[in-house]
Amino acid sequence: MGFNCGIVGLPNVGKSTLFNALTQSAAADAQNYPFCTIEPNTGRVVVPDATLHNLAAVSGAQKIIPTQLEIVDIAGLVRGASAGEGLGNKFLGNILSTDAIIHVVRCFENDDIVHVNGRIDPLADIETIETELMLADIESLEKQIKNLEKKARGLDKDAAKLLADATTLKAGLEKSIPARMQDLDASPFNLLTAKPVIYVCNVEESAAARGNKYSDAVREKFGATNPVLVISSQIEMEISQIVDMDERKMFLDELGLTESGLDQVIRTGYDTLGLQTFYTIGPKEAHAWTITKGMTAPQAAGKIHTDFEKGFIRAEIISPADYIALGGEVAVKEAGKMRLVGRDYVMNDGDICHFLFNV
Repeated sequence: MGFNCGIVGLPNVGKSTLFNALTQSAAADAQNYPFCTIEPNTGRVVVPDATLHNLAAVSGAQKIIPTQLEIVDIAGLVRGASAGEGLGNKFLGNILSTDAIIHVVRCFENDDIVHVNGRIDPLADIETIETELMLADIESLEKQIKNLEKKARGLDKDAAKLLADATTLKAGLEKSIPARMQDLDASPFNLLTAKPVIYVCNVEESAAARGNKYSDAVREKFGATNPVLVISSQIEMEISQIVDMDERKMFLDELGLTESGLDQVIRTGYDTLGLQTFYTIGPKEAHAWTITKGMTAPQAAGKIHTDFEKGFIRAEIISPADYIALGGEVAVKEAGKMRLVGRDYVMNDGDICHFLFNV
């Protein structure tokens, strides 16, 4: 598994259309009325990886297993969701299970598609959702603070530290500062606003390459602190219907686009979450694995199986460039290009690994 993103936004901003396009499916019923998505639709898409396929070709792997991006299309949010308005409680609960938030913002005009607030104002739309997430986090922290206060009175030093952090986070949220923007580790508190956010400006087809005044306003306001992508969900729907990769590239070229919205989301998601890939390659299968940057060899081994991490002895590391250039593992070893590393080795992006362990 790669990583998990939840698509959020106000009703009728194009979330379900984008979900359908990105997952190349019709799993979400994209209709012109609020709350068409009630239960969260979940789709998985393969992360494009040319290196994996090149490695598989050299090894003659019978099976290729790429890493995946899981996308969850979550019900539209309205003002008052933190207090249970609309489908707020269900919406907020679904966000908690995601690694990152894809916040879709309506940046197009269309009289045939109703806007819940009656006007196109992406900055106000973002503020509405951000406010609801912060209100929900404040409520969550208030409950946690009460429990921590009891433990701190019992001279629990860990609880006292957490209490101080929770109190500081709550004060920041009350000043409209999301947890991710505060200089504190919010991970112990499971907060919505601690999650990384990728803003996706859903524009009309003609603005897909350069954006428009609405997407420009979002980029100007949030671009310094958050990734801001410009994507046309309608174009993405068309791209999803093109199977031939050369034909797809020609279509993108004609529109002045260098990559699809899916590729933008995956690339940005990896950068935002600090992710990288390592490989296990053999004649039976070529497998890509997603890990966090900075992980050690034993931690990476644990992504395959917990026993690999517990009983880790050492790892054999080969670079993809050497594997492809020399024609496989045997040739790499004969050329002295394989490295033996221990427990302290920090994984590099693209490492080909063979883990030795004993349990």
